[in-house]
Amino acid sequence: MYLNKTNLFLAISICLIFFFLTYFDVKSKEIKIIDGDTIHLNGEKIRFSGIDTPEINQTCKKNNEVIKCGIQAKEFLAKIIENNEINCIREGKDQYKRTLAECFVNNLSLSSYLVKNGYAFAYRKYSNKFIADEDFAKSNNLGMWSMSFEYPWDWRKKN
Repeated sequence: MYLNKTNLFLAISICLIFFFLTYFDVKSKEIKIIDGDTIHLNGEKIRFSGIDTPEINQTCKKNNEVIKCGIQAKEFLAKIIENNEINCIREGKDQYKRTLAECFVNNLSLSSYLVKNGYAFAYRKYSNKFIADEDFAKSNNLGMWSMSFEYPWDWRKKN
């Protein structure tokens, strides 16, 4: 009985150590913002899970003016990050072998912030997590909701 409890304790301890080493925080030291929902953090390519932003080359229209909404989403993300430390919680890998994660600055979810301000969409195909944020942006005509746009997933199919 004593040996079984010891082995159980060791197995649980090893599992917990492995879990904490592989699942939790990726903290920023070196960051490069690729677009509105993808960053390189310490050399690791991270795609924000549950959201989608316009592609860098994607445009929208507002009052018959062409707006580079892909660039706007990237700049909006860069502004909130500035020189702050980013913490990401890994959630897995996507088909392109990018790390899927939700990332935070000062305990603020970057994904939620982007969606709630209209610079990203809840990516319902993969998650329902940010739908309330999207509803808020849409009802307040924030960001892209104040423009004519194509959803990023539709734009990618055409381009």
